Amino acid sequence: MELWIDLLKAFVIGGLFCVVAQILIDKTGLTPARILVVSVSAGVILTAVGLYGPLVEFAGCGAMTPLTGFGYSLAMGVKRAVNEKGLIGALTGGLTGTAAGIAAAIVFGYLFALIFRSHPKK
Repeated sequence: MELWIDLLKAFVIGGLFCVVAQILIDKTGLTPARILVVSVSAGVILTAVGLYGPLVEFAGCGAMTPLTGFGYSLAMGVKRAVNEKGLIGALTGGLTGTAAGIAAAIVFGYLFALIFRSHPKK
């Protein structure tokens, strides 16, 4: 039963992030690239003020999967690196904290580029 509750929490929280992004797309003139930047920045800011960590503990992957979760990973990587290496960690920690996600995006992007052919919009 606990598994189903965890899945429900992840689904609801992840769905709410998607609803917010869809509202931004539908009701504002923001481009998808700007919405991406806003989402990642919101994750970093919410982590910095201590609000995103408890949300990750509550919702698990429902809070880690959206772009705000990428911002959370960036911020936590920087925080860990600064604690271990000092100020230089502010430059290296973000990449270290998100390396797995970046590598996956590159690999899967390359694979899909090999499988599917692009064509111009008509």
